[in-house]
Amino acid sequence: MTAYDDRPSTHTGDDSGTHRPARPFRTVAFGVGAVLAANSTPTPLYVTYQERWGFSAGTLTTVFAVYAAGVLAALLLVGGLSDRIGRRPVLQVSLCALIASYALFLAADGVTWLYCARAVQGLATGVFTGAAGAALADLHPRADHRTAGLVNSAAMPSGLAVGATVSGALAQWGPAPLRSPFLVLAGVSLVVLAAISAWVPETVAAPGRQWSRVVRLQPLRVPPEARREFLVAAMGVAVAWAVGGLYLGLAGSLVKELLHGSDSFVAGLVILSMQGVAGAAQLTWALRWSTVPDRVASAVGCAALCLGILAVAGALFTGSPVLFFAGSAVTGVGFGLAFMGSSRRITQAAPLARRGETLAAFFVVAYLAFSVPSVLAGLLTTRFGLVHTFYLFAETTALLSAATAVRSVRLDAIHLS
Repeated sequence: MTAYDDRPSTHTGDDSGTHRPARPFRTVAFGVGAVLAANSTPTPLYVTYQERWGFSAGTLTTVFAVYAAGVLAALLLVGGLSDRIGRRPVLQVSLCALIASYALFLAADGVTWLYCARAVQGLATGVFTGAAGAALADLHPRADHRTAGLVNSAAMPSGLAVGATVSGALAQWGPAPLRSPFLVLAGVSLVVLAAISAWVPETVAAPGRQWSRVVRLQPLRVPPEARREFLVAAMGVAVAWAVGGLYLGLAGSLVKELLHGSDSFVAGLVILSMQGVAGAAQLTWALRWSTVPDRVASAVGCAALCLGILAVAGALFTGSPVLFFAGSAVTGVGFGLAFMGSSRRITQAAPLARRGETLAAFFVVAYLAFSVPSVLAGLLTTRFGLVHTFYLFAETTALLSAATAVRSVRLDAIHLS
């Protein structure tokens, strides 16, 4: 998720990577997973919050969307910060901000606290992931940027899966359902902060300390030569992240509707069945079909999204938990491959000198898709009910997924002819 830090910068150390230790790279990669785990930690708890404080499904999805708004603000305002002041201080400060967001969750006694906690969490996550993506590229032992990008990409759904599953288990069987998940996160984040401080070297040579220019609006422009690829890649990532956002925002409500009861652990398993499979699909594709063009991964991912979301809709219609989890797994394959293929396509299509701003626009599309459909779904749910809203969402997503797969294949046919 290197929206702004992908542009060339001055690095320290041996560019050949032959003498570069692996521990700093692994530390940052673990940090990415831990930070993304924090994103999905509230998901199994939303239904409990809703029951305790009596807010609507529309409010629930806006609480979720505030996180994406925070990430967008970070990308637009401080996305290139680590290029100017260094990777390590950005990673350290953003981790401290994340820990502060956990304190807000722990103190929460109403929905206003949730809004504040998610906003701070989103801002901190946006800053951390941008700097971490750049740091992974800097620190890879063999200076292999493609592998570093794969690790960064796979860490996102993997972290989401672990965070939701652990949170659901703690909420179901732990002593303090709404507090123990965030206490665990705070402990893990402190360990990551200490490890980064001790083991991760600064990779930006002579970083500046121009704190007066820390916040500045980043331009969103797509170079003319990359616009056709950007359109297809943006369609693919928008469909994938819209589905991912709906799962993270409404997983607990879907489980409640399907099983006629509130079960935090099962809600966590829903995220695991989707996001865990997404991470595994990315790694499997990279290991077994590394020579297959990225356009194929994107098209296969969109096709899987179409089939998976229709299967989930069918599960809600028939009341089948088995079909629900199977459909979620297929959807996870689609999410992982569509995201991986789309991000690689736009990275390769963008000219090196303007890659940062092109990826910036790409991730803005992604996070808008992550949040806006979830908010709309929440608003529609209050009027039409969760199941009928999900049917509408599934039909729309299936059509867009199929159209994106066809568009991708047709565009590539034109390029090859």
